[in-house]
Amino acid sequence: MNSDKKSKFEKLIRKINWYPPYLFSGIKVVDYNEEFTYFKTQLKLTWWNRNLVGTAFGGSLYAMCDPFFMFILMINLGREYIVWDKTAFIDFKSPGKGLVFAEFQLSQSEIQRIKEEVDQKGKGVFEFPCEVRSKSGELVASLVKGVYVRKKNFDSKN
Repeated sequence: MNSDKKSKFEKLIRKINWYPPYLFSGIKVVDYNEEFTYFKTQLKLTWWNRNLVGTAFGGSLYAMCDPFFMFILMINLGREYIVWDKTAFIDFKSPGKGLVFAEFQLSQSEIQRIKEEVDQKGKGVFEFPCEVRSKSGELVASLVKGVYVRKKNFDSKN
């Protein structure tokens, strides 16, 4: 990845922490790697993101996981591809209390496999598992994110 592109995405990642739905939900990107194949988010429980029983609001737990597999693919596949979040499934396992974290990672070989499949078929939906865990490692929620990827020049009529 050239330095201009890297700088552009670093600025974007810094801005994400100021994005109102994240800022006001207590969600932050706390780590990422320089290849943009790994992200870690955190949700800090506050009075404004608690539910009626005093634990993390489920929508905030989901939101902290929402765009990151899409980001990884958008950044690493490049402008020749359209990438959208398509589906999501969340299974709440235990109450979210205090700090909770989620990590998202795709290897270069996974990204290459997706690229090759989309280059061959024109498009595809790819599913990625994710977990939200407490600071102590307790499983708070399991998710599966479905991400749609299509070549920009793919003609779906053929």
